[in-house]
Amino acid sequence: MKALIIYDSVYGNTEKIARAVAEAIAPFGEVKVLRVGEVNPSELEPIDLLIVGSPTQGGKPTPAIQEFLSKIPANALKNINVASFDTRVKMFVAKLFGYAAGRIADSLKGKGGHLVAPPEGFIVKGNEGPLKEGELERAASWAKGILQSKK
Repeated sequence: MKALIIYDSVYGNTEKIARAVAEAIAPFGEVKVLRVGEVNPSELEPIDLLIVGSPTQGGKPTPAIQEFLSKIPANALKNINVASFDTRVKMFVAKLFGYAAGRIADSLKGKGGHLVAPPEGFIVKGNEGPLKEGELERAASWAKGILQSKK
């Protein structure tokens, strides 16, 4: 199995989650982790699993992730398993705007991807972090759940 994890990170928290997910998947196949600015759209072709993560900003992914998602050609993710995650601050007002992971998942599905796990959010304490205790372990567990769903 070949997996590609694409992320954007403002304060390093989303990158930490992306790397925890990659470490959990690595024993089961080849995993590449790239910041969104390092991604070449041709890298999407020879993969089995694409995971995209972003901080939530105003209920949406970062502009860089939004731009990346918009540049994926229609049906380019056909036959590719996809999943999404975000990092978020737990506050009431955020529930009104929503979170990035759901929007990322909708975009990936819209490009033909097969969603293999519900969008997941990982909690950051304060706007800049750090991650809430236990979130890296939860990210690894989420990743292992994705692998189980593919079997």
